[in-house]
Amino acid sequence: MIFMRIAYRLSSILTYFAAALPMFGADLSSNARQIFDKQLDASEREVMAVVETMPAKKFDFAPKDGAFTSARPFGVQARHIAFCLNEVATALLGEPMLPHADQEGPRNLTSKGDIVRYLKDAFAHAHRAIGTLTNENLLEQIRDPYVEKLRTTRLDAATIFLSHTWDHYGQMVEYLRMNHLVPPGHQQ
Repeated sequence: MIFMRIAYRLSSILTYFAAALPMFGADLSSNARQIFDKQLDASEREVMAVVETMPAKKFDFAPKDGAFTSARPFGVQARHIAFCLNEVATALLGEPMLPHADQEGPRNLTSKGDIVRYLKDAFAHAHRAIGTLTNENLLEQIRDPYVEKLRTTRLDAATIFLSHTWDHYGQMVEYLRMNHLVPPGHQQ
């Protein structure tokens, strides 16, 4: 039992340290906007590379076994990332909230080309929203990106760009591997 508590605490410390690593490498003259924009650039580069790697005919692929029976297909994963990027951007920019019945984005976007364009546009929207961040306004209260009646800080909303996108990136990498495709930048 003691070993488990120590392992859990060590795991927590390592997680916090890993999350802070980009800040250690940041130029001391960097500001919040620059740091977030740099991190968003990295996630955009990785996500777009994975999306471009999956063949168009596999955009409807989703694992079907066991716990995966309700998993989103690959293309819907990409649309979902885009939709959520847009949701957070609208909150940071003070734009009207998007209708979000299921957060899967426009259902009429089914082709690889349409989904790629939607995702690129969503990343551009996210970069515009990041452009509004300053060191002084990070704790400013804004509308929550997901529940209009709730409030959150600009900092909390901006972190969603990264945490949520990386979560789905990991799922999409696994989808590539399940289709015997090597994710860009990964070893066999």
